[in-house]
Amino acid sequence: MPDARQFDLVHDRGLTRIWIGADALDRSRAELSDWVRGRRAFVISSAPVRELHGEWLERELSAASAVTALDVADGEAGKTLDTMGRLAREMVAAGGKRDSRLLTLGGGSVGDVGGFAAACFLRGIEYAHVPTTLLAQVDASIGGKTGVNLPEAKNSVGAFHQPRFVIADARTLSTLPRELIRQGLFEVVKAAILADSALFDLLEVRLRELLEPESESLGSVVEAAAAIKIAVVSADEREADRRRLLNLGHTLGHALETCAGHGALAHGDAVGHGMLFAVELALPRGLRDRDAQRIRALVGRLAPARLPSFDPDSLIRAMSRDKKARETGLSWVLPLRVGAAEVVDDLDPALIGELLASFLTGFVESR
Repeated sequence: MPDARQFDLVHDRGLTRIWIGADALDRSRAELSDWVRGRRAFVISSAPVRELHGEWLERELSAASAVTALDVADGEAGKTLDTMGRLAREMVAAGGKRDSRLLTLGGGSVGDVGGFAAACFLRGIEYAHVPTTLLAQVDASIGGKTGVNLPEAKNSVGAFHQPRFVIADARTLSTLPRELIRQGLFEVVKAAILADSALFDLLEVRLRELLEPESESLGSVVEAAAAIKIAVVSADEREADRRRLLNLGHTLGHALETCAGHGALAHGDAVGHGMLFAVELALPRGLRDRDAQRIRALVGRLAPARLPSFDPDSLIRAMSRDKKARETGLSWVLPLRVGAAEVVDDLDPALIGELLASFLTGFVESR
């Protein structure tokens, strides 16, 4: 895997320094030590991740006055208001202050709830992400979106709160099961469809190799996908315009996760189905059959998990409650071709319902 590359994501509160690559923790050591020096550092993680990487990270925090470990449940089960409240109480009890530091160690869900805790604790403290999954390294840890789920909608309570650092060390990916690599690659495919046809080409050629945790190509793919998100967020931090493109596959995807019950359907699989549905919506608007077939084939090779039976009307209601919905209705991100996409606000709700019913039936019957 390549040596770590440094990115600076400039935003309205300053900048987030991001290291991505095989020696990211080594490259970040000096700045990380200065950042925690003399301060209490809270490390939020799940038990399995802490067992793998906790000692490794805490050795890097030797300059802190104290290091307090806080546990959350892995996956969507940890993304609740109850978890957030418990973390805040534990931080108060441990003596947390406005200039304490917080680090998240783990996947996207740990980063979401840990980042939200940092955003809310004492009206906001500085924090850093140390993402250990492919999905978190290419997507969830970048951009400052934090939050937790409600039963009615995913990520519906949260805040924009940019991390001070993101340390995406590729060495952590070698400990992942193949399934978590597969889930993360859906977000890589999304990035390629949006903005990088060369990355899409590479995925088509090397997908089988990339599915292995110790793939030599995985590091460069992480860097390419993360660079796309960094560029988009830098141009539109608060999702007023261009950042909405990053929701490709997520409008339906989040509804599928909500209606299945948070955690029952993995995020990558849900986004995969969402991208396939976006292709169906895009075809009448001019997406070429050749590009549609390439997207379907690549997503299909990642084999999104079979869907349970869904009522299309329930999914539409869930989409209407999604955090991306506006008073004027739903926006959809549709591919224009491989390497480009658009945000569409004028789709006929009746057409969406008709295509969704057909899409769900066709998928179930084809499986």
